[in-house]
Amino acid sequence: MGSTSRGRLRVHLGAAPGVGKTYDMLSEAHRARERGKDVVVGFVETHGRARTARLLDGLEVLPRRTMTYRGATFTELDVDAVIARAPTVALIDELAHTNVPGSRNVKRWQDIDEVLDAGIDVVSTLNIQHLESLNDVVEQITGVSQRETVPDEVVRRADQIELVDMSPEALRRRMAHGNVYPPDRVDAALANYFRVGNLTALRELALIWLADKVDEQLDQYRADHAIAGTWEARERVVVALTGGPEGDTLIRRAARIAARSKGADLLAVHVTSADGLTSAGDPANLVHQRALVEALGGSYHQVVGDDIPHALLEFARGVNATQLVLGASRRGRLAQILARGVGVTTTALSGSIDVHMVTHEATRTGRGRARSSAALTRRRRLSGWGLALLGPPLLTTGLQPLGLSLPSEIPLFLLLVVGVALVGGMWPALTAAVLGFGLLNWFFTPPLHTLTIAEPQNVLALTTFVLVAVMVSTVVDLAARRSREAARSRADAEVLSTLAGHVLRGEAALPSLLARTRETFGFSSVTLLERTDGWHIVATSGGMPCTSPGTADTDVMIDERLVLAARGRLLDASDRRVLEAFAAETAVALREQRLREAAEQAEPLAEADRMRTALLAAVSHDLRTPLASAKAAVESLRSTDVTWSDEDRGELLATADESLIKLDRLVANLLDMSRLQAGVLGVNLEPVAIEDVLPHAIDDLGPLSDQIRSDLPPIVPEIMADPALLERVLVNLMSNAVRYSPDGEPVLVNASWHGSNVEIRIIDRGPGIPPEAHERVFMPFQRLGDRDSHTGVGLGLALSRGLTEAMGGTLVLEDTPGGGLTMTVSLRRHP
Repeated sequence: MGSTSRGRLRVHLGAAPGVGKTYDMLSEAHRARERGKDVVVGFVETHGRARTARLLDGLEVLPRRTMTYRGATFTELDVDAVIARAPTVALIDELAHTNVPGSRNVKRWQDIDEVLDAGIDVVSTLNIQHLESLNDVVEQITGVSQRETVPDEVVRRADQIELVDMSPEALRRRMAHGNVYPPDRVDAALANYFRVGNLTALRELALIWLADKVDEQLDQYRADHAIAGTWEARERVVVALTGGPEGDTLIRRAARIAARSKGADLLAVHVTSADGLTSAGDPANLVHQRALVEALGGSYHQVVGDDIPHALLEFARGVNATQLVLGASRRGRLAQILARGVGVTTTALSGSIDVHMVTHEATRTGRGRARSSAALTRRRRLSGWGLALLGPPLLTTGLQPLGLSLPSEIPLFLLLVVGVALVGGMWPALTAAVLGFGLLNWFFTPPLHTLTIAEPQNVLALTTFVLVAVMVSTVVDLAARRSREAARSRADAEVLSTLAGHVLRGEAALPSLLARTRETFGFSSVTLLERTDGWHIVATSGGMPCTSPGTADTDVMIDERLVLAARGRLLDASDRRVLEAFAAETAVALREQRLREAAEQAEPLAEADRMRTALLAAVSHDLRTPLASAKAAVESLRSTDVTWSDEDRGELLATADESLIKLDRLVANLLDMSRLQAGVLGVNLEPVAIEDVLPHAIDDLGPLSDQIRSDLPPIVPEIMADPALLERVLVNLMSNAVRYSPDGEPVLVNASWHGSNVEIRIIDRGPGIPPEAHERVFMPFQRLGDRDSHTGVGLGLALSRGLTEAMGGTLVLEDTPGGGLTMTVSLRRHP
């Protein structure tokens, strides 16, 4: 059987429940079915909405898998049934859903991955608040923590994402008409989660996130189709920095331009030319300006280019920039007349990119230090050859009417050769010298118009002319080469300085480092390859990645297993040395990443070892005491040597009963702590009334219940909690408080509510706990002494905090005014 291609995932994304994601998904299914596609319903949750449920009519609905958990029956997606049915399209609702414990996969998106791997297309739904990266933002907006989340990368990999949009006012009308929640939940929903402000903020989050996804798709499309032109789908402002003092002015001006467009990007770029002649700026200025750009929400980039205007525009087009900000020229008027300069050239070549020329205090003040002209660019070499070929004939034509003597004409030709050497280097100068020698001999040395030289002094003069020309050309060329090497070293030092700063700022993550490498050297893609059974890609940045060193234009062998492979252009030896430094850093980043992953994997094992060690300590200490007391009481009662009075017998039975209650509570705590550590503790949140749970918790204390005083307000809002777990939390906290309360000082339990939370307080008048130990006592099996007044606080508090957090709440300790300890349990109100 041939390999099956992976199916395609389509996600209907909404800003909030009730916008119509499932309805749209089912409507799409009917349209696909009418076109002849084989569509089945794998799992769709209608939430009791009649209009949505009617859309299931006419569609094939696969049976669900039934599971039993904690005495309750649940239904989940039957992955095997979907794969066995092998439809063209499967509808699987609620991408972020968490499966019932015991399922094959923890999350539904993992089930969907299996279906996609089987070659089946999947249509699913998702609310923006379930994206992992936005979870904390949504909680700040709504006050509700989303327990079910899905990694952003899972959604970004979707082949299509469709936004199901609805204005906040329209959604609230749907809610008020009973089309989203049952009537008894409408008022609470409208007053809390579904406020206009909340819905507007969630809608903006959805639009911005989807805009970023669309932006990625646009960049990929332009790269795949080699589209170099700018598409103004989104404002991107690029500011060019030279490291000069004008940089701060340019950055702030570019930031203001970007701020005029909602969601615009700000990018700063510094061009290091291949000959190292970047600017007259100070590297310290660049460090400061980079920090300023990042503080304003922008990003800093450095690229290498022989031609600064072309390098700027190539970068700008590569990032699909719409505007480019440049500083007005700092050169003098004469220099601007002789050469157009970066600003004028960039503007002339910018095409669809708007160029802003910003004036600043350094305009027309000169560069301070002249740029070296010794390094010979391609343009200078061409100019040198042109001058070498045209200069001697033109000079000959100009000298003939003047009738000067040979000693006067030779210095003029020598001056021309020196000029050619300064412009074009040795070989054009040698050519000019040879051509000048011939012209001097033919036109100015008697006998004229022959190559014969009649007088010996003329032979000496011409020979001296050629030797001087050769020596001058050699010296000028050597100086140019040394200057080029020095400039190249300076450029390499700048690039390596940037790399060092990149590492020191902690940005050594592989994707970031590869992106920096690609930008610096102007590659189209950079890939880190590792050889195991064959070559495979560890990380990549840019366009089409290299799959082996043989497919790269430039590759650097890091060690016997790692190779950095790049596409886009070939590098010379000096550039390769710098690239090798980047390659070595990628290897370090890879090792650091893997060590971090290994440490994360080892941490649960270490925690398990600590738990086992602490468990043994707890068994040897806490279990022994109540067990010994119960055993002693029972043995005394069974003894026939002593006749016990009814009062003595009752006291022994009470001791045994109290010891067994402690033992039962301790074993239950140990088991629950083990479940918490293993992540298998089942939590069933439902609306709970505190006044219903607290009496049962007090009764569970047995003889200690007489020392509890309840002071609840007449009306306390219901909270979202697991009744059994909440009762365990209250029992542990109250028993701990009673243990350390002085005789005659009852433990007080009260409650209050603020915003979306309800707080339950257990207040004692005992010795309290030092503030610096408030957090330490929540570590499992920790004690602040052995037989002092703080003995035993470790396990109960650690378990209570774990159970509280499992219900989405918090447990904190505070000093009781006047002495003692207050334990506050904060849980979410039922909406």
